[in-house]
Amino acid sequence: MAGALFSVDSVYIGMEVVIAVASVIGNVMVVWAVKINKSLRDTTFCFIVSLALADIAVGALVIPLAITINIGLQTHFYSCLLVACTVLVLTQSSILALLAIAIDRYLRVKIPTRYKRVVTPRRAALAVVICWTVAFIVGLTPMLGWNNLKRCQENGSISSDLITTCKFENVISMDYMVYFNFFGWVLPPLLLMLFIYAEIFYMIHKQLNNKKLNTSHADPNRYYDKELNLAKSLALVLFLFAVSWLPLHIINCITLFCPERNKPKVVLYIAILLTHGNSAVNPIVYAFRIKKFRSAFRKIWQQYFCCKDTSALETQASDRKEMPTLDLQQATPPLSPQTEIPKPQPLSEQNQKTESPQKHKGQSSLLGQNAA
Repeated sequence: MAGALFSVDSVYIGMEVVIAVASVIGNVMVVWAVKINKSLRDTTFCFIVSLALADIAVGALVIPLAITINIGLQTHFYSCLLVACTVLVLTQSSILALLAIAIDRYLRVKIPTRYKRVVTPRRAALAVVICWTVAFIVGLTPMLGWNNLKRCQENGSISSDLITTCKFENVISMDYMVYFNFFGWVLPPLLLMLFIYAEIFYMIHKQLNNKKLNTSHADPNRYYDKELNLAKSLALVLFLFAVSWLPLHIINCITLFCPERNKPKVVLYIAILLTHGNSAVNPIVYAFRIKKFRSAFRKIWQQYFCCKDTSALETQASDRKEMPTLDLQQATPPLSPQTEIPKPQPLSEQNQKTESPQKHKGQSSLLGQNAA
């Protein structure tokens, strides 16, 4: 039995390490792609960068801490509580970033002509700051007193100097996780995002079916087709987030309402791996669903991993546009070194040349009259 548990723990730690590496590399490439591609520097991609930064922190910080918690170290109560609150802060920032993306997509479809005046880069940056501020407030609430310290002191599972076995359930109150976190700050945003994306798809299909559009774009159907494809990609990100996080919150509800039920360790590990794996999935969705990200990822891969010069690729793209002029130059015969290329003359000089013979003719006729 001990060997089986050891093998389960080993598999869990190994998969956590793989997810951490994939999450960091993939989301760093997302931020990198936005940096090198000017067409990605949009308000929506500003929120995507915020989501990618939270996922980078999950891979670089949360997963190593989760492995540490799994080992069951003896730490100070508030040190373990701070580790658990870090996970809650990053989770909440991801949810609020997804909500901001949904609202941004809704405004882009609802008011396409006034979108750029309403959603400015400054307001988008302010929205990101608000999302992270709210995430810190919600995630750090257990540090203010809503935790299991009193319960641990009552059942004697903590020493007098507050040294305890660092486990998530030992320090975080399930009342906080279910009533405040899940019912207050996870489930309502998910339901709101579900309603927003349903409204977005309804408006886009309605506009495409009517084909009577009054927007500032030259081809409205093409505009709404692009919006529909991007909305589908972002809705897929939302769906994967819900599928990844709902099982763990359901387990928390079972722990609170049915404490006598035994939770298999394997099921708990799978739920935790789903939550962490969500951080590594988003870059894959961007690569397969959004063309701008795909081209930016290809450029990064060719330049920094395959050691190819991307400037050559750019010149090839520009050469295609200038190909007709190059063909015309090649079609013209070469000039001999003795022949001189006539320089273009301004119109004023040409007018003077055309007018000068007429003046000479007039002057000669006057001289002839005077001579007679």
